[in-house]
Amino acid sequence: MNELMTRESGPVVRLLEKLERTLAEVGRLTENYRPVLGGERYLTDREVAQLLKTSRRTLQEHRDAGRMAYIQLGGKILYRESDIERMLREGYREAFHHGD
Repeated sequence: MNELMTRESGPVVRLLEKLERTLAEVGRLTENYRPVLGGERYLTDREVAQLLKTSRRTLQEHRDAGRMAYIQLGGKILYRESDIERMLREGYREAFHHGD
């Protein structure tokens, strides 16, 4: 009844498979993780373009027109997440409701 456990043993194989799935999930979850810096998260222009479903060129037009706050470090453009959220709130327009 004291069976020797090896890598090929059923329970060990199942445990290793679960471990591999868990590690893959952790990798997926942390892939786009942005640590908080001074209480802020910073996004690249590519990330903001994906979030807003727009092009990076359109983001540049917004920057050039002074409609979007941004940070430029060398050739890299970064946006504070809170600035993007504020811009969206300020641009929000209620739908017109007609009396029933």
